[in-house]
Amino acid sequence: MYHVIINLYKEPGYTSHDVVARLRGILRQKKIGHTGTLDPAAKGVLPVCLGNGTRLCDMLTDRSKTYEAVLLLGQTTDTQDTTGTVLTEDHEKALELDEEQVRQVILDFKGDYDQIPPMYSALKVNGKKLYELARAGKEVERQARHVDLPAIEILEIKFPVVKFRVECSKGTYIRSLCADIGEKLCCGGTMQSLVRTRVGEFQLADALT
Repeated sequence: MYHVIINLYKEPGYTSHDVVARLRGILRQKKIGHTGTLDPAAKGVLPVCLGNGTRLCDMLTDRSKTYEAVLLLGQTTDTQDTTGTVLTEDHEKALELDEEQVRQVILDFKGDYDQIPPMYSALKVNGKKLYELARAGKEVERQARHVDLPAIEILEIKFPVVKFRVECSKGTYIRSLCADIGEKLCCGGTMQSLVRTRVGEFQLADALT
């Protein structure tokens, strides 16, 4: 049996559970756990613990993370990313935005932030996962959760798309951050793509496929 932590690169199209299942088949051992869910459409760093290393799963889940996200302005969806059903569109308003205004709104999210988790998430309310309720057409009230964004850097603005890098605490939903930015700009926003580049000390450059 292996007793290690592997810094894996999760490819798009796989759930975090899929990655663990594949590893169980490859390594022929059952005691494997991941250190925090990454959306199926997202890609990037997913540390996986094997054998006695699974004792560290909770500790690694608590570490800060870094993401590179692409935000599409002028659209909202039920999942807060472009895989979902489109709810609203306002492309004209998105194309008329002032670049400096967009920069300021995004950078204003730096620091402490009370975020309402998305309905399409694995969080549980009264024993039910939110995404199960959402798929059944139900929406329930969610409590805002305190998260911290120590750093935000805008990498590129080409309206209606904005690419940015964010460092964040455990429990932060980048999809919800994109939606909240779009709401502040009064045109709507949804996450187009997401790459997790760091979990604690684990970096994308060192990750294994």
